[in-house]
Amino acid sequence: MTLEALANLGEFISGIVVIVSLIYLAVQIRQSTQSQRNETYARSLDRIAALQARMSQAGEFSDILAKGTLDHRQLSQRERIQFTWAFYEMFSTFEFMYHQSLTGCLPAMVWQRWADTLLWWMSFPGVRAWWDARPTPFTPDFTQFIETYCAQTRPDPDAQRRWARFLAASAPASDAPSGAT
Repeated sequence: MTLEALANLGEFISGIVVIVSLIYLAVQIRQSTQSQRNETYARSLDRIAALQARMSQAGEFSDILAKGTLDHRQLSQRERIQFTWAFYEMFSTFEFMYHQSLTGCLPAMVWQRWADTLLWWMSFPGVRAWWDARPTPFTPDFTQFIETYCAQTRPDPDAQRRWARFLAASAPASDAPSGAT
């Protein structure tokens, strides 16, 4: 075998090694991206779950949120402060999710679910009043998203009626599961 043939063989093998390395790198990047997406979603759910747990376990806190969402004027000053920080916590999580969706770390359909949840919350007069009076800002693009989304999209009125009936414990028989008495 000549020196030229060995050089050509070396170049060929080097080329194959580079291609294999690039394929391996692409697979690693893809796995890392998926892992980052999963971590982002898990962090988001952890933040929401922590707030929901607090809301469901602390009776007084739940009462404050229930009253405040409908009419913040029913709350004392101390209760309005608690209401404010609870909604900052919630909307900060929404803001985090919004930014993660923009970078592709949160799947679009997952963000859409939470955007619709955000819209549902914004449909309550007390939450809207809190949003309009919030003492500290959110990022300009998130603020613009909320303002635009709320102006262009309407909450599902049937969902709001079902929620009101649920809270009043007066769901009509047609809403009850079949076989229920």
